[in-house]
Amino acid sequence: MPISLQKGQKVDLTKSNPGLSKIIVGLGWDVKKYTGGYDFDLDAAAFMLNADGKIIKDIDFIFYNNLKSQCGSVQHMGDNLTGEGEGDDEQIIIDLSKVPSNIEKIAFTVTIHEADTRNQNFGMVSNSFVRIVNAVDNLEIIRYDLGEDFSIETALVVGEIYRHAGEWKFSAVGSGFKGGLKALCQNFGINM
Repeated sequence: MPISLQKGQKVDLTKSNPGLSKIIVGLGWDVKKYTGGYDFDLDAAAFMLNADGKIIKDIDFIFYNNLKSQCGSVQHMGDNLTGEGEGDDEQIIIDLSKVPSNIEKIAFTVTIHEADTRNQNFGMVSNSFVRIVNAVDNLEIIRYDLGEDFSIETALVVGEIYRHAGEWKFSAVGSGFKGGLKALCQNFGINM
């Protein structure tokens, strides 16, 4: 049975799951009743960060236009333009054994594509979650349901994995940003 987390909680990932080396980060959401005339396109991404919580090189930002990290440790499985259907809407696969030693943290985010133009925000989204799945046996290890605390935000850091004493841990972050992808990128040291 997966561990269910609340905002701010941290849990061990590899220590309690010996041999875990490849994970799937699944992100999902539903759109509340929306009649704005535009599609509701949410985009998952991963930011590979150093000890200071910043991107070392822009190519360490993994998203729909840069699907795989240069080292091969992080791979985005593609952009879902509507979020329709059950289960994960977008997935990112992480090979923990290939993550370079200078990467201390990988943050998982979701943004709303063209949120300002479309007058959309996360207050219009429900049933948001991030989950960690063992890629070998497809068993869910960790799940964090974000709830509906976001009313004006257009970008979210949903969670992160990070190194601690030679092991990987997961943190349920649930932090929102106004300003969409640009604000999120600036937070992690990318100038847009």
